[in-house]
Amino acid sequence: MMKFRFRRQGADPQREKLKQELFAFNKTVEHGFPNQPSALAFDPELRIMAIGTRSGAVKIYGAPGVEFTGLHRDAATVTQMHFLTGQGRLLSLLDDSSLHLWEIVHHNGCAHLEEALSFQLPSRPGFDGASAPLSLTRVTVVLLVAASDIAALGTEGSSVFFLDVTTLTLLEGQTLAPGEVLRSVPDDYRCGKALGPVESLQGHLRDPTKILIGYSRGLLVIWNQASQCVDHIFLGNQLESLCWGRDSSTVVSSHSDGSYAVWSVDAGSFPTLQPTVATTPYGPFPCKAINKILWRNCESGGHFIIFSGGMPRASYGDRHCVSVLRAETLVTLDFTSRIIDFFTVHSTRPEDEFDDPQALAVLLEEELVVLDLQTPGWPAVPAPYLAPLHSSAITCSAHVASVPAKLWARIVSAGEQQSPQPVSSALSWPITGGRNLAQEPSQRGLLLTGHEDGTVRFWDASGVALRPLYKLSTAGLFQTDCEHADSLAQAAEDDWPPFRKVGCFDPYSDDPRLGVQKVALCKYTAQMVVAGTAGQVLVLELSDVPVEQAVSVAIIDLLQDREGFTWKGHERLSPRTGPLPWPAGFQPRVLVQCLPPAAVTAVTLHTEWSLVAFGTSHGFGLFDYQRKSPVLARCTLHPNDSLAMEGPLSRVKSLKKSLRQSFRRIRKSRVSGKKRAANASSKEANAQLAEQACPHDVEMTPVQRRIEPRSADDSLSGVVRCLYFADTFLRDGAHHGPTMWAGTNSGSVFAYALEVPAAAVGGEKRPEQAVEAVLGKEVQLMHRAPVVAIAVLDGRGRPLPEPYEASRDLAQAPDMQGGHAVLIASEEQFKVFTLPKVSAKTKFKLTAHEGCRVRKVALATFASVACEDYAETCLACLTNLGDVHVFSVPGLRPQVHYSCIRKEDISGIASCVFTRHGQGFYLISPSEFERFSLSARNITEPLCSLDINWPRDATQASYRIRESPKLSQANGTPSILLAPQSLDGSPDPAHSMGPDTPEPPEAALSPMSIDSATSADTTLDTTGDVTVEDVKDFLGKARTIPTSTCPARSWSAGSLAPAWPLNIEPRLLTCRLHWDLLSCPA
Repeated sequence: MMKFRFRRQGADPQREKLKQELFAFNKTVEHGFPNQPSALAFDPELRIMAIGTRSGAVKIYGAPGVEFTGLHRDAATVTQMHFLTGQGRLLSLLDDSSLHLWEIVHHNGCAHLEEALSFQLPSRPGFDGASAPLSLTRVTVVLLVAASDIAALGTEGSSVFFLDVTTLTLLEGQTLAPGEVLRSVPDDYRCGKALGPVESLQGHLRDPTKILIGYSRGLLVIWNQASQCVDHIFLGNQLESLCWGRDSSTVVSSHSDGSYAVWSVDAGSFPTLQPTVATTPYGPFPCKAINKILWRNCESGGHFIIFSGGMPRASYGDRHCVSVLRAETLVTLDFTSRIIDFFTVHSTRPEDEFDDPQALAVLLEEELVVLDLQTPGWPAVPAPYLAPLHSSAITCSAHVASVPAKLWARIVSAGEQQSPQPVSSALSWPITGGRNLAQEPSQRGLLLTGHEDGTVRFWDASGVALRPLYKLSTAGLFQTDCEHADSLAQAAEDDWPPFRKVGCFDPYSDDPRLGVQKVALCKYTAQMVVAGTAGQVLVLELSDVPVEQAVSVAIIDLLQDREGFTWKGHERLSPRTGPLPWPAGFQPRVLVQCLPPAAVTAVTLHTEWSLVAFGTSHGFGLFDYQRKSPVLARCTLHPNDSLAMEGPLSRVKSLKKSLRQSFRRIRKSRVSGKKRAANASSKEANAQLAEQACPHDVEMTPVQRRIEPRSADDSLSGVVRCLYFADTFLRDGAHHGPTMWAGTNSGSVFAYALEVPAAAVGGEKRPEQAVEAVLGKEVQLMHRAPVVAIAVLDGRGRPLPEPYEASRDLAQAPDMQGGHAVLIASEEQFKVFTLPKVSAKTKFKLTAHEGCRVRKVALATFASVACEDYAETCLACLTNLGDVHVFSVPGLRPQVHYSCIRKEDISGIASCVFTRHGQGFYLISPSEFERFSLSARNITEPLCSLDINWPRDATQASYRIRESPKLSQANGTPSILLAPQSLDGSPDPAHSMGPDTPEPPEAALSPMSIDSATSADTTLDTTGDVTVEDVKDFLGKARTIPTSTCPARSWSAGSLAPAWPLNIEPRLLTCRLHWDLLSCPA
């Protein structure tokens, strides 16, 4: 008689509805600094800034919390960006010479960024005089002409084209060919040579019809667009950049030889052969080119000259510098990464006589630096966002939810003492555009990042803007060679040029052993643990005042004098002796040094018991930091674990050993293959018989993959993967007490019963008595899969609270009456065991069912959007395929799963960290965290608005937006396709859903039709250059539409056709337009 296992019949509709109220996947915001920036723009009227990247992303920033993100369809580099001042529109140029118009549009009160139009400069005859190759029509520079919707495009072929920005169409007959300019040039200057590419285009500040054009060869031309003639010519050297003076009577040019020149614009001499001033700031030796120059005058007298480059080629040609010169004061700002672009925040109103710059913003390849130009010394302005997360490479991260207000204030205070603001500086962050509409977070969240240089940075992760709060450095406790190197560098530094180090990006680590591997913070006692690469474990405590004290050192040998093991890795760090000065903030109390000094792989802290547990690739230890004495040391090495003795920084590996392991795996797979082949025929027969006997309307259990058990002598099998403290039942079912759990890479779980002296009633500290640890249980998983996480569940199936949560009535006390259970998550399966017997209760084989392995696991609380008081605690896990799965606890029933990270993004998967309330972070680049949410209720996303001044006679280009499949924003954040907008930016009433409007069908909500009233049949590719005017003219000729039967108002919400017959040929219907254009005026 054959047995069949069946799944339960159907899904529970009530449970499915509850899932929708609990779970929803959203990628919400990208924290940090954009990866590989390539372009910069600033709108002085709206006070917003845009950054373009090499991957084609466009990011616009305003006040903290005001962010907009877009992504070009082609992953091309953004080379230039220009705002249409005050309009919330942005013109971007890609390296393929295509132009794209972006708009910030409002929908339901919130603003979003959308691409409206795109344009590619044609390379056919008739535009450039002859049949020009693509290289000659490559756009090199873009200028938005003031007070008009016209853009001038300079090309590599020396031509200047003019473009209507509202429609992105070329203005015929207005192209400025190089021949017209050469007619005004002296004969001896022509010499049969070309002018070279157009290097710079600058608009006249008072007369928008005049444009300053600079050619690569050195010719400067003031072109009068109204009279179509040359007003003035300047003959200079090879050109790099241009700038007008405020009064438009002077022109400043910078050149490839490291010099700049000031030209006087007067009608007396034509052409001008010599500048009024020409100087090489860092001469007389050969200098590098001055790539960009700005000239800003001041009401208090004098002027600012700000330029990038120009350094002496031989001595400082590798430096990334921006020089700021005013009167006799010169400061050479020395940055650690390449300069992309810079701008000044100054007065741009035409009626003002002076620029009076307030701030200088410099975009670098790895950070953004803003300097206060109104304060003596020009100090840096702290950035409330866009801080470089990767100022030193991130090595680990952790999230702390619901931080108490008192601890938050103390951390903020410690951070403010680290970087005090100058008393005389009155300038705050100058990029303040837009309004943040998101509600103030009810709870504060901390994101901790450990770095390669031994620092731990504290970030405010409560909202959209990731704000730096405090930086903890552990390098001061150890002796390194960095101080000696710094003193030598300072001694070798000359007084000229006057370098000044600016910025915090420092990718070089003084000693790789300082790298932080694990961090743990207790938010109730302000104590934390920082563990590093060389086996150092630091216990720190927050102090509000600076102190000078010695740090006690304890050494724990995890090998326990085991013979046959020799450590071949790096040496341990040498701690400093004697009293050391420590600033306000987290100050070290105890240093525990593991031997061998291998990287710490797991750490946990229990402040109520004053215990810290740590693990390496050799074993784990338990330390009592109140008494400063070790409690336990356990070696987990297997006799064949020789690889664990080499360390992560060792370059010596045994070729013989690796070959032996490879052949062993091949032999093992062949043997198992023969066994499978022998049983294949009988299994096929059984499968056919089961197919015939099984009713077709019942879904069968999915076939489980065969998982080969891992060998016990695999390399690094002794690595400790997780540690956990719990107050639970281990010895018997009647008495509970403190326990410690450890899981290893070979699937072993060790459970220790701890004898911790109980604290007096009402007291915080426990008595000064020794803590004892006794091995209570030892569990070996069958497949020897690495143990990723361990958690104890109380009698109600809920995870135990954190230390001090229950005793201070900050969380519900655990149920200590019913039977406890322990959840053990390995890379292949989740399993719940009863306590204290440790018998299997339930399990879910993730690898067998899904073919993936677990990488990250966390218990999270998911609150319902429908009922404020209802929440469920579930298990969230991330797999090696980048998928996120959510399981119920303790039943381990699959709830939902989502595709989150690309499976090729190994570093992103390894960096993922979950929060306690259903959110998560992972690195999408070395400098950016992607934030995602699994909770339908707990979502952190940008909600902002922007006050935009649209010209009354301008046609909003968003009416011409192409309909397209839903795109992803930069690095995977999904974009939002919007409904049509009215001219004032509010939702069009013709398309808004009223209370009596029937709900649209599912087809109307698909990505293909979400922003168009037409059916999917009209979303074909455009077959002709059909414009808005063509459609209007055609409709006007076809029939006259009465106002009372306006088509945009006579459609039903789910209809797929207008209420009147359109006699338009199918070719015309392929134009992707919003139907707002077809509506008549109200």
